[in-house]
This record gives sequence, structure tokens and C-alpha cells, in this order.
Amino acid sequence: MRPNRLKHQAGRHALVDGIAFQLPVSSLRSPALMAAFSIDADKAAALLPGNELHPFRLWHRGLLVITVIDYRETNIGKYIEYSIAIACTHGANPAPRLLPAILMKTFGTGQYVFDLPVSTEISVKGGKGIWGMPKHQANLDFLIGDDWVSSQYDLDGQLAMRIDVATPKKAWLPVNTGAVNYCGFRGMLMASYIYFKGKMGFKMGKNAARLVIGDHPRLAALKNLDISEDALFAGFFPETAGVLDDHFECWFLSADAPPSTAMQGFESVIDLEQKQDWLEPPHRS
Repeated sequence: MRPNRLKHQAGRHALVDGIAFQLPVSSLRSPALMAAFSIDADKAAALLPGNELHPFRLWHRGLLVITVIDYRETNIGKYIEYSIAIACTHGANPAPRLLPAILMKTFGTGQYVFDLPVSTEISVKGGKGIWGMPKHQANLDFLIGDDWVSSQYDLDGQLAMRIDVATPKKAWLPVNTGAVNYCGFRGMLMASYIYFKGKMGFKMGKNAARLVIGDHPRLAALKNLDISEDALFAGFFPETAGVLDDHFECWFLSADAPPSTAMQGFESVIDLEQKQDWLEPPHRS
């Protein structure tokens, strides 16, 4: 699925913002979990920046998508990435229901990344400084058990979120696809592209997943989205391989009136170092 130009770049070296790496930016042998919950689409729209992102609508509801990847082999070392996102489309007008799931390029179907905690400082410096992803360092874990695959996200000593996905008996479904991540940074809407593959086992409906949102104010807005108790689907990949495109796009974010506050910009990453140390694991009761 990845573009041919990335294959032609393979083996070449890059140095961006002081971070040296070999192309392509990739990962190997990394387990991942994913779960999607229905949400109030109209309330989700209020969390999307600018006027060109619109909630993807599954009939009359939107989707909250939680994806956690335990990156074990990457260009910048090991880390966990905990993505909390709203499925969306990109364009001047809202897209029809369901159709963007099939015509993804036509409607710019992807996800707006609301929050993206990671384990290491170097991941923040690269992911945020280069691609505009809302990365920040937090207390994270990724536990694989007989019954549940679980990941918890703590921040400032508080529970922010925990997601548990039922461990499938077998990962049998081959997945080879790409995805678009939309993020807000420097007053711009950033779009980055990732390509990944692996075999997934999944479950749908009741007891497929459990989602707990804690009391940290960073995620307070999610509690107003009327998140469904049962996941529409939840899956687990024992191993994934992924490639992050070195091409990205950005557009100015606009508002009806002059913005009163500025988005985070380069000042939030310029002094970061390239440490690969993890914070302590989150506290589990």
C-alpha cells in the first residue's frame, strides 16, 4: 500500500531537527490494539478545529477510535503510542453517511487525533515537531493477558484513560491498509499518512472492549460525547509492521473571528532532547 517513492528512498539517511534516522520511518514486530465506539456526531464536531473537518457519520452517530501500539522496533527506539481520535472527513462540506468508508480518498476519510501520549521524549520531539502530532510524554503500559489486552494512560498522577480489548483466540484477518491522521499544530491543520499491515483477531459488540475515562481535565471533553458502552468492534494485532510517509500536508486553520489563543507551536518542542527513557508505568488499582 505504501507509495513507490518510499521504496526508492529506502536506505537513505535524513537529519531533521537534529534527529538522525534512516528512511523509511518504520516499525516492525509491534503489537497493537484498536477499538471503536459510537459517539454523538454533533458534539464531536465541536472538537474538530477549523471548518473543513467533519465527523464521519455511521448513520446518525460518529466514531471515537482508540489505537494503542507497543512500538518495539523503530527508527527511534521503543515506545508506546496511545491514540485517541475522532473519525472524520476533510472537505468544504460534510460527507454523506457511510460512503466515505468506501471512497476514502474522495472524502479525505481519516481521523482527527484529539490526544496522543507517548512513552519517550524523542517521540514527542519528532512526531510533534515534524508531523504536528499532539504528542506528549505520559505514563503508559501495554499488557497482553489470556482474557484481555489492556493499556492504561496516566498523566500528572491521575488516570486519564484505560482501554481493555478482549484477547482473540486467533489473529486470522490479514490487514494491509493506509490511514490519514489529521492534527492541529502551529495554527495549521496537518495531515500525515501511515501504512501498516498485520493479522488481526477481533470481536464486535458486547464484551468486546471496556473503556474507562478518568478525571484528568485533558480528556474532560470526551465525557460529553455520549460514548456507547459497547464497542462497535475491537481488535488485537499480535504483530504489525508500519511505515510513516515522509510526505505531509498542511492548511491554515481559520475561525469566524480572530482567535484569542494560539495553538501550541515550535516553542513546545524546540528545547526537547532525544531521550528514550520511559516514565514510571501507570498505577493500576
